[in-house]
Formats: sequence, structure tokens, C-alpha cells
Amino acid sequence: MNMAMRKLITVCLLSIGFALSGKAQEKPLVTPDDSIPSALNRLMPTVNPDVSAHMNLEFYTSAAAYFTEGSFDEAAFKINRVRLEILGSFSKDFNWHFRQSFNKYSNPHALDNLSSSIEYAYVNWKPSDKFNMTVGKQFVAMGGYEYYLNSNKVREFSEFNDYVAAYQAGLSAAFNFSPTQELVLQMTNFRSGEDKDMYVYGRPEGIAQAKVPLLSSLNWNGSYADNTIRFRYAASWGQQAEGKNILYLTAANIYEKGPTLLYLDVMYSRQGLDNHCIISDMQGAVVENPVTAQNTEYLTIIGNFDYRFHRHWNAYIKGAYETAGVYKTNGHFEKGHYRTTWNIQGCVEYFPMENSELMIFAHLLHKGHKLTDRARALGGIAPDKQRISIGLVYTIPVF
Repeated sequence: MNMAMRKLITVCLLSIGFALSGKAQEKPLVTPDDSIPSALNRLMPTVNPDVSAHMNLEFYTSAAAYFTEGSFDEAAFKINRVRLEILGSFSKDFNWHFRQSFNKYSNPHALDNLSSSIEYAYVNWKPSDKFNMTVGKQFVAMGGYEYYLNSNKVREFSEFNDYVAAYQAGLSAAFNFSPTQELVLQMTNFRSGEDKDMYVYGRPEGIAQAKVPLLSSLNWNGSYADNTIRFRYAASWGQQAEGKNILYLTAANIYEKGPTLLYLDVMYSRQGLDNHCIISDMQGAVVENPVTAQNTEYLTIIGNFDYRFHRHWNAYIKGAYETAGVYKTNGHFEKGHYRTTWNIQGCVEYFPMENSELMIFAHLLHKGHKLTDRARALGGIAPDKQRISIGLVYTIPVF
């Protein structure tokens, strides 16, 4: 056994920590429709049952070892995510949801006048089973299963989803044509803060700030064959700056039956200004005056296979293939392909208690990159990365 292998095994044995699981992004652990009494109902048993309040604490922590090109970098414990949510209802037709992350900056954003650590702050009106409307900071209605899934259940996001600003202030309306067909129309802010906070090198010279920085989304969610086959498709369009727009086309194709879950996500974005900042970040020391790239496009394909082989055990293998390019020459950036990224993941999850949100996992990740000559000419560097982690995730219904 060589020295590198001994180091790897040693790090694996030392990387013992803890971490949790969750539901879909906008679905809390406890909802006003559940039979569990809310804090308000417990304190005041005679209060109107349509008035409720619940509190949940989401906790995710891990110990991980990091490698670059197979060479050990470091091992450390990490609090990956801590979130507190409070939600409830104040009548039969109105409910509300507030959620704050303690892993984000708490500075107020200039555009929506709200702390960047606040993920949800909205009121929902549901006058009938076929229609509801949401006002406030909410989840942007895009397609994709990885995007939609609660972030506590994702060990490693694709780069595409990692860079999407998923929570924005706005207004949405959902139409349920049947129990299996839903159409969502949404208008939100495209950004929360200033352009200088969004783009790695700020807004390029000569391009004026958008007067209406909004993002419009159309989202269709459908299920078939007794919910075995599901689709989440969406198209989003918004203005980044004067004459610079962004387009998202996102889709999830899901098969779930018994212990098996399969999904294939396809995510595409065309950006007047490099919103993901991946191409802009390739500018190294060889570029004297780096600027934010324009006319960029990104494509991501994600495949996942989950299998619950025992009531206490689940395993999955997941992979992502991503490309980044420029569709129209500008500044330092010529038209063409710049980078390909892929990752492969394997994870085993253990649920000590049935019907509990407690989950312990062991996860392996390999992330590879390939730069084109264009990217290298800018000074781009993209070494392969590996990570071994063990963790614990838990959602605690406080009240």
C-alpha cells in the first residue's frame, strides 16, 4: 500500500461528523394543514383552529476531507447549514411563511430592502383548491429536481444551481387545473442588491443599469401514472441591464416508484451579462484590466439514481455535466466554448429512526474540469477536486 493510499484511508477514518434531510424547497416539515397542534393552539386551546403558528429548526453539519488533483489539502468540521422557519395561518384562506438562514450575510439588500439571510417572507392567499397567490420573498419558479429539492438534502449542487439566486421578492399565482396539473405565473426581482454585488467585476462600462430589473417565469408541473412520472418545466426571462437580458430554460424529468427514484435535469441559460461569473472568473494575471464577460451561455445535465434498499438505508449515485461558453464575441472574450465541468457523486444514507427527519450520511465527490485554449489564454485555472465527507442532517419541529 503506497503512502497516498495510506493518507486517504487515514483521512477517511478521521472524517467522522454529523448531518440531515429535507423536503422540497417550499415545503416545510410541519404545515398549517397538518394535524400536529401549533404552538398557538397548545397555549390557547380555544382559539380559532384556522389560526396557527409552527416553528422548525433545520440543522446540517459534517466533517470533510478535501483533495486537489488527488493530493490531500485539509480536513475540518463544518456547519453546512442552520435555518429557522416560522409559519402558520391567520384564517382559512391565508397562510404565511418566514425562514432565515444563519449561514448567509445579514446585510440588507439595496433593492428589496431585506436581509440577504432571509429566504422566505411571504403571505399566501388560497381562495379555492384551484387557485392561490403568493406575495413577498419566495422561491423563484424554475424547473429542475435538484433545484427544487430542499438544499439540506443535496450534498453537492451543480454549478448551475449553485449560482442561481433562488429567493427573490415578488408575486406569483398558481393554477391547479387538476390534482396532477399545475401552472405557475410569477414576477420577481431579478436581483436583490446592486449590480456591483452581483457581477465579479461590476457592470461593464457603457452599459446602463436596468430600470425594471424583473424576472418573469412560467412554470408547468405535471404528474402521470399515479404520480410515478413527474415533470417540472419552466422558462424565465428578465432584464439585467439596458439592452442586456437573461433567459433560463429548465426542466426535470422524474420517475419515482417504490424504493426507486430517477431524475434527469436539463438546465440552460443565456446571459447578456455573466450572471454566473464562471467565465468572468477565468481572467488571471495575463489580463491587465479584467471585466465582466458578456453574451455567455451555460448548459447543465444532471442524472441521479436513488435506491432505498432497506427501510433504514438509502444510496444514490449522481452525476452532472456542465458547459460554459460565449455566444457573441465581446472584450477579452471570443465566441466559442470555454470550459467543461463534470462531477460524480456516491452517497449512502442511514435513517436511525423511521418517520424521522434525522439522517446520517457518507458522501464521495469527484469534480473535474477541462479548459479550452480560449480559457487558458485568459489565465484560467481549473484543477480537479475531490471530497470525502460524513455528516448528519436533522429537522427539529420546535413547536
